[in-house]
Amino acid sequence: MKNVSLTRAPRLALAAIPAAAMLWAPSQPASAQALANQSLEDRLNTLMRVVDEQQRQIHSLERQLTQLEMSQRGRGLPGAGAAAGAGSAALAEQPGADGLPVPLPPLAQITPGAPAPAGSTGTATGVPVNPPAPDSSSTAGGLPPATDGSGAVGQTQRAAEPVRTQAEQAVVQREHAPLFDHKLTMDFGISDTYYDRRQLQLSGFLALDAIFLGNINLGQTKSHQVMADLDTRYGLTDRISVDVDVPYIYRRSNFIVGGAGGAASSLSDATVSSHDLGDVNFGVYYQFVRETNSMPDIVGSLRVKAPTGTSPFGQKVVQIDADNTNLVAPTRLPTGTGFWNITAGLSVLKTYDPVVLFGSVSYTYNLARSFADISSVQGQVEPATVKLGDIVQFGGGVALAFSDKDSASIAFTMALEPASKTRAPGGSYTKVPGSETTAAAMNFGLNHVVNKHLTINGAVSIGLTPDAPNFVVGVRFPYTF
Repeated sequence: MKNVSLTRAPRLALAAIPAAAMLWAPSQPASAQALANQSLEDRLNTLMRVVDEQQRQIHSLERQLTQLEMSQRGRGLPGAGAAAGAGSAALAEQPGADGLPVPLPPLAQITPGAPAPAGSTGTATGVPVNPPAPDSSSTAGGLPPATDGSGAVGQTQRAAEPVRTQAEQAVVQREHAPLFDHKLTMDFGISDTYYDRRQLQLSGFLALDAIFLGNINLGQTKSHQVMADLDTRYGLTDRISVDVDVPYIYRRSNFIVGGAGGAASSLSDATVSSHDLGDVNFGVYYQFVRETNSMPDIVGSLRVKAPTGTSPFGQKVVQIDADNTNLVAPTRLPTGTGFWNITAGLSVLKTYDPVVLFGSVSYTYNLARSFADISSVQGQVEPATVKLGDIVQFGGGVALAFSDKDSASIAFTMALEPASKTRAPGGSYTKVPGSETTAAAMNFGLNHVVNKHLTINGAVSIGLTPDAPNFVVGVRFPYTF
């Protein structure tokens, strides 16, 4: 009995093929005839439904392409090589068993007057005005959020992030935060900071509280500070990254002052240069919120700077020109601040392809430090405790990616520092006159992605206040392994 049943099934299947062919053959002319008998309005409605269906298939293919790009960049759910459990949710969303949209039936097979598919919205032509917005409970590409405990939560959050181009990613690393994906980055940079300061110098006394007797000279200082630094960054986890920045500084200052030979109009100058290690600093970054379609990227940072450079305190000022008592300069230029400080910052970034918006705010606390000598006068020793003002800095800007590898940015930054204070042994703090500063600058940047490892970042900063440098020009070469 079993053999009979086994052989009968194939025979029945073979017999069903010609029967199905006989039923299908007359259905084609009948459907074509039905389409020909439609009115003009019915034909327009049929075409509108076809366009709607094609639009849905296009959006479905776009989501699959986005998932593939994110998988290749390591930012989405695993691709073809993933486990069956990770890919089943994506496959279940697609109408076809192979994960691709079901092909459209021929136009003649569409039943006239059939209702439009549920959920379709559009204009009078049936074409949607905007692509359907992703559900808040889904990740990019329409994938449902993962609920297993195998780290899929982080992958789901990454899938919700907008896909950035290489140029936009370069802006993110430069203006916002380092990488958070277990990659080592060696970021080498070189910059030149230029200062040009003029000040009125008086050498004399007031007679009758109204008439000045003596020399009036205009002093000028031109200074270049060339800094080369290596910033090493590494992502410990998908949310925590650390870095260490080691700078080396060369300074050259030219001092120009009148009074040579006792004549105020006669100028003399002197040049002093020095080079040494700068203040080494290190920091840690934590990503509080990853960017989604509705939320910006929010990253917090904590940095510590050590006084490894040459301190400016205790540097004696000497007379450079024997024929001009007004021309004095330090024997050595400082390359550091001389203080430990801690900086806490928060940065926000949002991508609106091809535009990237970013902003930041930070607070720097300078620790007080005691020095054996803060006097600049030769032969004089003045011990004191110095407390620099704490700095509040904020800024923001916008970047535009005008190709997959190139982007430009413009930003504004401002730093406010109250007056510094000094305290003699056994005394109380007193303010240092003229030490309060406000430094504002406009920053312009240009980024070029050479390949997946190397990026070139150029920048120019123009000072807007007397306390800011005249300009800073620099270039950086971050290389990610």
